[in-house]
Amino acid sequence: MTPLRRHRMIKIVATLGPSSSSYEMIRALFEAGADVFRLNMSHGSHDEIAARHAIIRQVEADLGRPICILADLQGPKLRVGEFADGAVDLEEGQSFRLDLDDSPGDATRVNLPHPEIFRALEPHSQLLVNDGKIRLRVEECGPDFANCTVTVGGTISNRKGVNVPDVVLPLAALSDKDRNDLEFVCELGVDWLALSFVQRAADVAEARELARGRAAILSKIEKPAAVKAFEEILAVSDGIMVARGDLGVELPVQNVPPIQKRLVRRARAMAKPVIVATQMLESMIDSPMPTRAEVSDVATAIYEGADAIMLSAESAAGQYPVEAVTTMNNVAIEVENDPTYIDIIDASRRVEHHTIADGIVSAARELAEKTDIVAICCFTESGTTASRLARERPHVPIIAITPITSVARRLTLVWGVHCETIKGDVERFKKAVINAVRVALKYGFATEADQILVTAGIPFNIPGTTNILRVAPCSERLIVQGEPE
Repeated sequence: MTPLRRHRMIKIVATLGPSSSSYEMIRALFEAGADVFRLNMSHGSHDEIAARHAIIRQVEADLGRPICILADLQGPKLRVGEFADGAVDLEEGQSFRLDLDDSPGDATRVNLPHPEIFRALEPHSQLLVNDGKIRLRVEECGPDFANCTVTVGGTISNRKGVNVPDVVLPLAALSDKDRNDLEFVCELGVDWLALSFVQRAADVAEARELARGRAAILSKIEKPAAVKAFEEILAVSDGIMVARGDLGVELPVQNVPPIQKRLVRRARAMAKPVIVATQMLESMIDSPMPTRAEVSDVATAIYEGADAIMLSAESAAGQYPVEAVTTMNNVAIEVENDPTYIDIIDASRRVEHHTIADGIVSAARELAEKTDIVAICCFTESGTTASRLARERPHVPIIAITPITSVARRLTLVWGVHCETIKGDVERFKKAVINAVRVALKYGFATEADQILVTAGIPFNIPGTTNILRVAPCSERLIVQGEPE
């Protein structure tokens, strides 16, 4: 039987939780199509997170395939205090006060224990409570209060979340809990860190300093401030997540689709992986079948050329986690077999060639599309060559071969990349070609009658030196005459 490989380019991220914590379920999710497992640090103790991490690594060992683990940090949580009666009803047009007084709230006021919010507020700023279900307009404010008018009423209860979309808050993206969680998961051995509450590039720099190279940094774009500062944030990030749920709370919902398209395209141009997330198959939390609108939403992200699409509660707490992953997998295969998909991807490609390595990967993509090449294989120490190839969005699979396990795991998030680790360093290009052919044949990317392209940097083991491209026949004769693995 041919070893496990994907028959699609886009990757699937599945969040683990109460519905998906056993070895059997995590393995089933991987076999159904999950490429990356997300550990949500907002839920679960360190012991629970460590147990899930250990199971993923056991599945990885049992199946012989690198698996990527993404730890999603919670970020600061802004919440109102508590009410004397647990909840009150607010009516449109009434006055309502937020302050630092920690006494129980009533229909006229409630505690907001975040002085940094009051310092940033200005008259006419908006405050959104409970995911925007209640909206307040600031009329007058000071260092310890905000007198507001209710513009959208409803029931407000204890500890509901607060969003402040109009201002950049003087808050770091990392809370004390986040710093503790970051150190814990980096020592545990995760591959990516998703950073919440990003407002500026400096937020990413702080996380990178704390991570010390142990994990790649993925910035979640979930606030209007992050959209405005996106170019600066992208420049210092290793990857991006378009967190549409929070964006849809803090921005008019009609603004989110064009923002999604713009962010995906810019991340692609910079050869940095981008995940489209939130509510993709929301109905599958309780139903074995998605809605047609949800399927179209997933398909849209695939047509846009995103690197990955993500399941949240669907796989973490839903009743049908395997079915949700299977649905995403099937939609992806169908979309990517649509000739229109290829046309859209080709039309959205941006030509930005600045180095010899950029030229090599562009030439590899063009050669593969104009001839009978069935795969492009690259040897990589840092993952940069594979990411550059993925930016090109070639019509054939990308095989990334590396001696570094952590690089293979991180690249599993990247569009179109099939990762394979080899033992020891490759010292000669002939051996690299032989290894590439072996991998292509082993996983069914090629037959002995096919040809593949092989890219590498000479001399080997020096990151960023991609400078050679060769067409290699996949004949048995080449392997027999070559060196042993």
